[in-house]
Amino acid sequence: MEQNISQRAVFVFFIVLFCISILLAGKLIAPFFAIIILGVVSTGIFNSVFRFFSKKLSPKAASVLTCILIFFVVFIPVVFFIGVLSREAFNLYTMAKDAVFSNQLKDLFENTHALERFNDLLVRAGIEKEVTWDELVSPISELGKAVGLSLFEQARFITSNVFNLVLYFGLMLIVVFYMFIDGDKFIKYMYDLSPLPDEHDEKLFEKFMDMAGAVLIGNGLGGLIQGIAGGLLFWLLGWNSPFLWGVIMGFLAFLPIVGIGIVMVPAAVILMLKLKFFSGIFVLVFYAVLSWGIEYIFKPRVVGNRVSMHPLIVFFAIIGGLKAYGILGIIYGPLIATLFLTLADIYFSSFQFMVEPGKVLKEK
Repeated sequence: MEQNISQRAVFVFFIVLFCISILLAGKLIAPFFAIIILGVVSTGIFNSVFRFFSKKLSPKAASVLTCILIFFVVFIPVVFFIGVLSREAFNLYTMAKDAVFSNQLKDLFENTHALERFNDLLVRAGIEKEVTWDELVSPISELGKAVGLSLFEQARFITSNVFNLVLYFGLMLIVVFYMFIDGDKFIKYMYDLSPLPDEHDEKLFEKFMDMAGAVLIGNGLGGLIQGIAGGLLFWLLGWNSPFLWGVIMGFLAFLPIVGIGIVMVPAAVILMLKLKFFSGIFVLVFYAVLSWGIEYIFKPRVVGNRVSMHPLIVFFAIIGGLKAYGILGIIYGPLIATLFLTLADIYFSSFQFMVEPGKVLKEK
């Protein structure tokens, strides 16, 4: 009896000490958490490239070559992208600040006599308040100013911290390098450390990598295609800041349900109000074909059916992720949702009978 009490005391002491060590280790890696996550995700994305090089080279040489490829494929385009985005975002902010948007929208809508008709409807409904163009246009102008200033400040912050950008990207490549070489050992160690059965650990890891691939490969490439196509369309239409609008549409493409329609549909309406009906219809058809092709042809071919999550969950996961974690929330949001749903599935299949035995028996 005394031996059992002694063993239990030793075990409790060990658990407390172990939890403290986990908290201290978490504090150590917390500043690099985003780098580690991006490194693990990048490893999964470029793993097929590494395996191709491994057929003819040693693992270290194949890993170095893959990291060099990642540098040229990812880092250099990102630096160019940030530079152009900074310039166009500042132009958008300047136009909104100088009331260029407001004046253009007023001139556009005044020719349609839409406001007079709207005020007549208000009078017939018994509402005597008269709506002015300033009340309608001012929020749009303020939105353009806020978006332009926000994007400009983000891009300027990154460009003014080029050293940090290079440092963090280099650290990510170090993570990728060692994950290619010792990734299997690391995963096996995590499996052994976890108290869950190996099949549950494997399910969590597979779901994690599948969702990461769906977000970065499926949504990422889909957003890139829609952003480029939308930007080219705006350039052909002769609209200002086509690159910036392409970037905005590229990010909006991550959102299910709405997507680039937030930009495309108002653009078509504005063209129709300018009496350019064929151009407006073309934009709507272009948007419908592009969105349908990406969603139902491109993504299933690239990602397959590995990830099944309701679009509404993905929508709120991305919105919540953006609010909580910034731009990286596009990745974190769906991954956190995947973690929760996978754990919930494991609970229903393996642990619910321990918590609610009566309910499980009743269902059976």
